[in-house]
Amino acid sequence: MFLLGFDIGSSSVKVSLIDGETGQNKASAFYPKQEMAIHAVQQGWAEQHPHDWWTNLKAALHEVLSSSTVSVTDIKAIGISYQMHGLVVVDKQQQVLRPSIIWCDSRATGIGANAFAELGNEQCLSTLLNTPGNFTASKLRWIRENEPELYQKIHKIMLPGDYIAMRLTGAIQTTVSGLSEGMLWDFAHAEPSKMLLKYYDIDPSLLADIVPTFGIQGYVTKKAAEELGLHTGIAVCYRAGDQPNNALSLNVMEPGEIATTAGTSGVVYGVSNTVTYDPLSRVNTFAHVNYTPEHIRLGVLLCINGTGILNSWIRKLVGNIPYETMNDMASTIAIGSEGISILPFGNGTERVLQDKNIQAHIHNLSFTTHTQAHIIRAAQEGIAFSFQYGMEIMKHIGINPTTIKAGHANMFLSPVFRDTIAGVSGAIIELYNTDGAAGAARGAGIGIGYYNSTNEAFAGLQKIQEIVPNQANTQKYTDAYEQWKQLVELQLKDNF
Repeated sequence: MFLLGFDIGSSSVKVSLIDGETGQNKASAFYPKQEMAIHAVQQGWAEQHPHDWWTNLKAALHEVLSSSTVSVTDIKAIGISYQMHGLVVVDKQQQVLRPSIIWCDSRATGIGANAFAELGNEQCLSTLLNTPGNFTASKLRWIRENEPELYQKIHKIMLPGDYIAMRLTGAIQTTVSGLSEGMLWDFAHAEPSKMLLKYYDIDPSLLADIVPTFGIQGYVTKKAAEELGLHTGIAVCYRAGDQPNNALSLNVMEPGEIATTAGTSGVVYGVSNTVTYDPLSRVNTFAHVNYTPEHIRLGVLLCINGTGILNSWIRKLVGNIPYETMNDMASTIAIGSEGISILPFGNGTERVLQDKNIQAHIHNLSFTTHTQAHIIRAAQEGIAFSFQYGMEIMKHIGINPTTIKAGHANMFLSPVFRDTIAGVSGAIIELYNTDGAAGAARGAGIGIGYYNSTNEAFAGLQKIQEIVPNQANTQKYTDAYEQWKQLVELQLKDNF
């Protein structure tokens, strides 16, 4: 039995084919080979067309099927991971009405802030566990206010993963976890948020039908099978946002466990069994993949928008050299980058900064001292320091990471980046041979009932490296971080 996992990212779409019996990855591919374009019609906006996700999915899947000897008739289940917080709107014919407003688009920040102020902190935080913020519900309200004619044509709203599932099965559905990431789930009453829907004057009928995160959600239609080169009737039986799914991929399911990732954006994700939230909503709380009203499992999420996107931007500046070469160059520079500090907040408003957009900054640059290698290291240190900045907030609400799990991918391929996180946080970093697409495939195995538990599904998960903090360097990391943190707080002061 074989399992397919689709990971719909904002940089690329990845597909993995997993042997359910052995847990081995038989084939994987991603597309496009360069980062997927994010369109910014205005400053602070970020859009991608859902058709592009589907086109890239077809290309990556074709590569996987072509490189594998597995018969499509032996593929029995599909799982979907997707970029969180995006908004897809379709009409009654399931046609997309406009490009998706994706996770890093900040146009609805003011709408969410006004809702928070008028509805009240306690009312929002006790039911949504967050401010309405710049999440999916606020983005829909933006369309209602700014594109009223288009709004009237909307039949259903979806998240990016819901759209892919619709293309596969023909059914428009979502999950409780998905609704929670859009600020559309009321944790106090275990139902879609009547409060926020009423405040935004959004018809509840626009919401998709709710299905379990794990379980049969539909079957691949003849049309989709012909288009993708698959077999009709494959079960779609798991979907989750990329960060809950990343935690699943690392078998982070129970209270106190921590997962992290550092792709285009960076995330630290801790599981809690207590209804908890940050009073300033600088970190966010969502329903984890194994949440039910009777079995509380919440994901407390710290997100940094300016992570891999900063590393990518630096790469373009230094001549599009390989990332491996950049990592080698960064390793030649001492901790602290000889005084350079880079603030990585150049990808829209940052939740950890109370939805302020302080932009990215390079401080203390010397034309006579500093080289490309200094800039590369300072960027990677700045990203790692932003993780620590957020983890200090998480500690105040009971999430105190001593061990952090991550996939051996993206920025965790950089020794400087992972050593800096370990050095400044004091946490042990464990790296595993997995990714979002493989995790989604294993999630599909749980959803179809092939695996009886997550422990069984991830029995073959391999830890390939462990990074233990070097106590001799603790003070150096601390000093560099404190310098960086002072610069952040100065920028925040100027923006309030």
